[in-house]
Amino acid sequence: MRRERWFGGTGRKVPELALAGTVDVRGALELSGVADVEALRAAHARGVPVVVHAGSLEQIAEALARPEVACVLVTDATLLDVDLADLTYG
Repeated sequence: MRRERWFGGTGRKVPELALAGTVDVRGALELSGVADVEALRAAHARGVPVVVHAGSLEQIAEALARPEVACVLVTDATLLDVDLADLTYG
């Protein structure tokens, strides 16, 4: 079972990792990475959900390490099988 995170201030939860197109992300700030920390913090402070697109295990781990990120979207379904705990803690 995948973990879920709050989708900003919307009152709903979404999977922390999902295949692009399977989660309704309307109204979210969509980013291709987490380098813009100020944008992450500003969106989070306003209750705007933050969604990050990732194409690698490293990008997934980096995005999920940010508490502002509600969901990480991938286009490669094999990335959904990653053991997030192992990825994070080794």
